[in-house]
Amino acid sequence: QVQLVESGGGLVQSGGSLRLSCAASGIIFRIYTMGWYRQAPGKQRELVAAAISGGSTNYADSVKGRFTISRDNAKNTVYLQMNSLKPEDTAVYYCNAESTYASGASLRYWGQGTQVTVSS
Repeated sequence: QVQLVESGGGLVQSGGSLRLSCAASGIIFRIYTMGWYRQAPGKQRELVAAAISGGSTNYADSVKGRFTISRDNAKNTVYLQMNSLKPEDTAVYYCNAESTYASGASLRYWGQGTQVTVSS
């Protein structure tokens, strides 16, 4: 049974910081691309940051220079350090695990989400 359990969300003032964690179980963590997505009310879910199994990372333009994604394969955990938070960062943040096979088939899993609220 695959589980992705997020933690670390909360209420913070503009300019503050939060660190999200996502602990994974039931998957071979090291081969999965681990990502953080977010969904604000009335908006589509969007990719925030991803950590590829080979070590590279990518970020949405809106968070570059402020957010940092990292992964600890020994702990099956991915983190999202969020600095200089803005009210527009307010959303439910979801952890995602994805693996694509040579055949083109892919497996994708989601966490339950954690609320991040940034007050102005």
